[in-house]
Amino acid sequence: MAQEEVIKLFDAKKIRIVWDSEAEKYYFSVVDVIQVLTDSIDYQAARKYWKVLKGRLAQEGNETVTNCYQLKLTAADGKQRLTDVADTEQVLRLIQSVPSKKAEPFKLWLAKVGQERLNQLQDPERSIEQAIKDYHRLGYSENWINQRIKTIEIRKGLTDEWKRSGVETEQEYASLTDIMYRAWSGLNTREYKELKGLRKESLRDNMTNVELMLNGLAEAAATEISQERNPQGYVETAHIAQEGGEVADAARQNLEQRIGRSVISSKRAVHFTNPPEELPLPKEADDLDELTGIDQ
Repeated sequence: MAQEEVIKLFDAKKIRIVWDSEAEKYYFSVVDVIQVLTDSIDYQAARKYWKVLKGRLAQEGNETVTNCYQLKLTAADGKQRLTDVADTEQVLRLIQSVPSKKAEPFKLWLAKVGQERLNQLQDPERSIEQAIKDYHRLGYSENWINQRIKTIEIRKGLTDEWKRSGVETEQEYASLTDIMYRAWSGLNTREYKELKGLRKESLRDNMTNVELMLNGLAEAAATEISQERNPQGYVETAHIAQEGGEVADAARQNLEQRIGRSVISSKRAVHFTNPPEELPLPKEADDLDELTGIDQ
């Protein structure tokens, strides 16, 4: 399955979602949905709720809900862990099994998520509009969001240029990106993510303003040089990727000399965003009778 993991927000609560491009459907983290429906910020309580509910539904023969896929999703600590996921139909059936004042709003949210995907496929500008809204809700500053959206545009121009030059495989795209990262920062993608303590998270979404600008400069320079020289194939394109990175490296060194410190930062998004407002923690998170209404 070709997967694309994303995070959507419902009432400032993060819900991990995987888009299956082959089946053209979303899969939602069941525990994340449970957290929303039970008004809980305690992940372990939500897991316990789902374990009890899953067992009860299985006894009742409700296989539509309990026959969930398990996919590797990014946990709070950044590690990939197998997680029960459900498609939209299964989530709607799950909602019927969880007494919740959030049921109807969540159904509307599900419909909106699906419609947004269809709109984005038809009009890519809608993806940008939604990204801006999501970044705002995740606590990024206006200045950072402006920089990030600009770099998305720059990146799209570069990848279009690479495609025109005959770059074809995902491995080649990843290798060219590594070349540019190393040329301007001294680190390839993996090393850069390790510096920031990231795993599957987006590196660009965890860059500071200055890092975003330098990476954008490298990609914009590579695009301009490529358009002038008209490279053919991966090897010639790789040389230009290196040159684009060197342009940004010169700017980085100039800046660092003036401020007396490195701008390659271990900071990630959590260090420069305001976290979304969390819902109140139930007074007895381990008391399933009170938290969920399910008798053990």
